[in-house]
Amino acid sequence: MSEGVEWALHSCVNLAWSGPDRAVSAARLAAWHDLPAAYLNKQLQALARAGIVTSTPGPRGGFRLARPLAAISLMDVVAAVEGPEEAFRCAEIRQQGPGAGAPAADAADCAIAHAMTRAELAWRKALAAQNLDEIRQQAERQAPGAPARLRAWLAAQ
Repeated sequence: MSEGVEWALHSCVNLAWSGPDRAVSAARLAAWHDLPAAYLNKQLQALARAGIVTSTPGPRGGFRLARPLAAISLMDVVAAVEGPEEAFRCAEIRQQGPGAGAPAADAADCAIAHAMTRAELAWRKALAAQNLDEIRQQAERQAPGAPARLRAWLAAQ
């Protein structure tokens, strides 16, 4: 999974902390964590295409959450940034080289592909079961002053 997923998740929480009436530019969101603005903007555009954030152009434009954090799962963000494809793709290497088995023996599903599919399903279900409001609440318990610090920093610019 790319670091863009982490950046997108933090950006969603930061947008919630900034308040519903404030559009925040990709450059400002990136500066808060010292990230490259152009790369973060790509993640934010992916979130916009998925309907997680909205984008307003112009000098006072920027990004806002399109829906409440409680209505955004971690899986929503992962799928927006990484795409819907499965993380593991079986290339059927058991059919290649001197280790290739007889066709009848290889007719069954690959045991490794089967195990990886089960693991990915469990991973996706766990991400889908947790929403960003739960993450926000945990972040605020760990760093109670973070929302106010972010709002003050945004207001100072």
